[in-house]
Amino acid sequence: MSAACACSVRGLCLGQGRPKICVPLVGRNLPELLEEARELNQLPADLAEWRVDSFEAHRDIPAVLQALDALRQALGDKPLLFTCRTCPEGGAARLDFAAYRELNLAVARSGQADLLDLELFSAPESELEALIAQMHQLGRKVVVSSHDFEKTPPEEEILRRLLLARRLGADLPKVAVMPQREEDVLSLLSATLKANRQGAGPVITMSMGALGGISRLCGEVFGSALTFGCARQASAPGQFPAGQLDRILEAFHRSL
Repeated sequence: MSAACACSVRGLCLGQGRPKICVPLVGRNLPELLEEARELNQLPADLAEWRVDSFEAHRDIPAVLQALDALRQALGDKPLLFTCRTCPEGGAARLDFAAYRELNLAVARSGQADLLDLELFSAPESELEALIAQMHQLGRKVVVSSHDFEKTPPEEEILRRLLLARRLGADLPKVAVMPQREEDVLSLLSATLKANRQGAGPVITMSMGALGGISRLCGEVFGSALTFGCARQASAPGQFPAGQLDRILEAFHRSL
């Protein structure tokens, strides 16, 4: 992928070379979160994702900002992705869009998170586009995501979602789907390749579960810029342990 397509965060270039490894933090409270952060610092992780919907106080914005400040200090200069995953997208947060928007804007204003994940179907396109623009004005990069934990949509629909996310302003369009058969994994990979060729890149894509595991490993070939590995606990089906993931990605990279 060309340098013009890459997304840079704290000096980390997403969209060039081997896929970068992101490790989610899913602690229920601040002590658990900081313990996870200390463990993550010992792993071959390029960036961290705080899955704030796992945090018991995720509805309490002051508590979230306090935890975010402590987390930023614990992670040092490692890039941080802030994600509040809602129930319809496979997460634990039950928030209407007004509350979801308020939480994400508060985090963006704090300057402690480098990227924020906004769900593609969280609001009408015009409202989401306006929120993404606000994030950019605040100097944050944005992942715009879509998840299907039941099935894999047709290749054309996966491609449509990636291109739509880019059109709305996403720095990193993301689609994660659940395969029911081998052909579903091929559909995801084909859509990933086409999205990059049609200007949506860099993108993040994955086919979940054991059947889709290969999609988490071959991003350098098909054009997925980021893959998710786990430390203690996976945040989605099919994640590999970060250390194992690093070794496989490096082997792929050296063979190309």
